[in-house]
Amino acid sequence: MKIYTKTGDLGTTALFGGTRVPKHHMRIDSYGTVDELNAFLGLIRDQPIDQAYKNTIIKIQENLFTIGAILATDPEKATLKSGKDRLNIEKITAEDIQLLEQEMDTMDAALAPMTHFVLPGGHPTVSFCHIARCVCRRAERLASALNAIEPFEPNALIYLNRLSDYLFVLARKLTYDLKAEELKWIPEKT
Repeated sequence: MKIYTKTGDLGTTALFGGTRVPKHHMRIDSYGTVDELNAFLGLIRDQPIDQAYKNTIIKIQENLFTIGAILATDPEKATLKSGKDRLNIEKITAEDIQLLEQEMDTMDAALAPMTHFVLPGGHPTVSFCHIARCVCRRAERLASALNAIEPFEPNALIYLNRLSDYLFVLARKLTYDLKAEELKWIPEKT
């Protein structure tokens, strides 16, 4: 099978189910941003970090493929004539969301309480986390806008929201692990 199909040369692409839409369609932008986020998570996973973080990131990446598939499915063709779901994959579950929360709680327990906003940076690995967090927030905004028009699995949107929080806590924990400096943002008083 060739990678190039030439079917998108005129600016359209197919959703799962066959419906063709413009490549600038909100649905394409949503799952494309989830894909971009997944690539940044791969970059974080490739850093010299604890294997436990890498294992969690792999699970997150797998869940992002699920979310991408949900977003890439035409809601009008999500159910087959037989009544079965077109997407024959596991959905995002409450347990997937709870895993992120548990991981955050575990990392947070080792950190000093937050008293101020922190400036992104301090170490390249930490910066990658902050970039991923920002991409995740964009993915969430796009998915939220899409959900307002064409609702989809509620847990997918919740997962993106929780994931951006996880990436922030991971950035703080890696700052701690890597003995990098966490710079607080303290606005000047006028």
